[in-house]
Amino acid sequence: MKKIILSLAIVFGLGVVQASAQRVSFGVKADANMSSFILSDLDGMESKIGFGANLGGFMKYDFCEHFAIQPELLFNFRSSELKGEGEKDNFHYWGMELPVYALSQWNTVDGGKIFAGVGPYVGLGLSAKMDRADIDVYEKFEDESFLRRFDFGFGALFGLELSNRMQINASYKIGVLNMMDEGRDYGKMFPHAFSLGVGYRF
Repeated sequence: MKKIILSLAIVFGLGVVQASAQRVSFGVKADANMSSFILSDLDGMESKIGFGANLGGFMKYDFCEHFAIQPELLFNFRSSELKGEGEKDNFHYWGMELPVYALSQWNTVDGGKIFAGVGPYVGLGLSAKMDRADIDVYEKFEDESFLRRFDFGFGALFGLELSNRMQINASYKIGVLNMMDEGRDYGKMFPHAFSLGVGYRF
């Protein structure tokens, strides 16, 4: 009897693993991005859109035909022009992001999918520099840094997957944490970015 129960448990477990594996897929993606900062309490300063790129991969888990969860790991380069008091400088940022989208999806008549989703993201700044100052603005200088390394916010994703699993997608992300270092008592900077690119799901 024990052998029968054990055999049934093994068969059931293998069936669950196989069913789960059929719902999981992976992919790669590359985007061009346009980014800047939303500024607050920084009189006379403005942030103009700059161009960059994202590169990374994703995992998709299909709970059912019309709903899925899609976490992504993206390495990105962003830029923006900062202007104020008659001066301007270019900001360059290298970092990584981990967004997690809850996706709704609909099948198309040609075997593809339309998908749209929203979700949170966390970001980590690896390096950030201004053209006129040869320092990493994440590093401490006189016990203060200019910007925080960590970011948190929300994003939205919309895309089309063709029958050959090639994807065209667009996304928008906005941070909700003030990127100015907490040791500074002036000004607020909130990053936001729009991306447009392609991907492939294996």
